[in-house]
Amino acid sequence: MARDVVECLTRRGETVAFCESLTAGLTSATLAEIPGASAVLRGGLVVYATELKSALAGVSPEILEEHGPVAEATALHMARGTALRLGATWAVSLTGVAGPDSQDGHSVGEVWLGYWGPGLWKARCLHLSGDRAEIREKSVRRALAGLLDLAQR
Repeated sequence: MARDVVECLTRRGETVAFCESLTAGLTSATLAEIPGASAVLRGGLVVYATELKSALAGVSPEILEEHGPVAEATALHMARGTALRLGATWAVSLTGVAGPDSQDGHSVGEVWLGYWGPGLWKARCLHLSGDRAEIREKSVRRALAGLLDLAQR
């Protein structure tokens, strides 16, 4: 999947940046493993701590206060802020609960993906199963698959 993303964005002359909470940089690292990734990968923000979603990704404190760190609005604003701060055509955000315990009323496996791109601002909610590592890996795969799908439209 990562290879397909690199090839697609390279053909289109577009770039991507990631804003990662539960995956803590795993998505960026996965894309960076592909030869040629430097042509499309602008960078990434690891915003594991809630306050960094605001300080680094530009999510307003009001959004975080009203919706919390695991929410559609938070994922959307993480993606938008990342695209603007890192100068990327596309940005993908990942926020959720990898476990082993639920968090603030959100069950293990609830993951929000945010996408920002040309004429596009959307979020998707996932409900994944597995242990912590499996949820993080599945989140990365689904985030890259979603990006590829949206970029090919």
